[in-house]
Amino acid sequence: MKFAKKIYVALIFLFLYAPIGTLIVLSFNASKTRSKWGGFTVKWYVSLFQDETILQALGMTLLIALLSALAATVIGTISCVAMNNMKRRTRAVLMGVTNIPMLNADIVTGISLMLLFISFGLRFGFGTILLSHITFNIPYVILCIMPKMKQFNPSVYEAALDLGASHITAFFKVMLPDLAPGILSGFLMAFTMSLDDFIITHFTKGAGIDTLSTKIYTEVKKGIKPEMYALSTIIFVTVLVLLFLVNAAPDKKQDAVL
Repeated sequence: MKFAKKIYVALIFLFLYAPIGTLIVLSFNASKTRSKWGGFTVKWYVSLFQDETILQALGMTLLIALLSALAATVIGTISCVAMNNMKRRTRAVLMGVTNIPMLNADIVTGISLMLLFISFGLRFGFGTILLSHITFNIPYVILCIMPKMKQFNPSVYEAALDLGASHITAFFKVMLPDLAPGILSGFLMAFTMSLDDFIITHFTKGAGIDTLSTKIYTEVKKGIKPEMYALSTIIFVTVLVLLFLVNAAPDKKQDAVL
């Protein structure tokens, strides 16, 4: 029985990571065809960093992801503090409304935001993409921070106020350190969601502006370039390293305390 469970788990990981493994192997294939191994090479990585259009799309993607994640984290943190001080029924209603964008189809959100921007007469471009990403990232930030907010002891905050601290000082000195893990998780979630988004970006971007996802979509219609394999490999390795560092940091802190 235990052997069967191990086989089952192994198959799950195989189906999950076999496509990524294939992509990584193809990024080092000297041949442009996927059906033939032409030898080991790194020329596609060199060619990738010489392609200005891809680098511009990558820079735009990282900038939008960073700015939208920061803005969504700030707004989401303030929203969690505000909702935590509301009555239980009101808080439950607001949490239900907040969860709707996460359950909603991306194409519905994208079309809705597009129509909203058109009705306000906004010019499609960097600003509309950024506003869209902030909008759909806020619910994910709230979802990450709210459990930490429920664990927070309000008596500690009130004690800080009784000892002469202002509301702002008490927030930064008392509440914020307890919420920090949830805030970090919300920021990373928002950054990842923004980095990965295609549908909403496709409906809200302007002419001449491309993120990595829309650029790859355009390139795929022409035919997949080997440089795309190299780019995808770099993104996967970067995310893997970041996850390792984030998960290793709490262990180091715990060892330091012990």
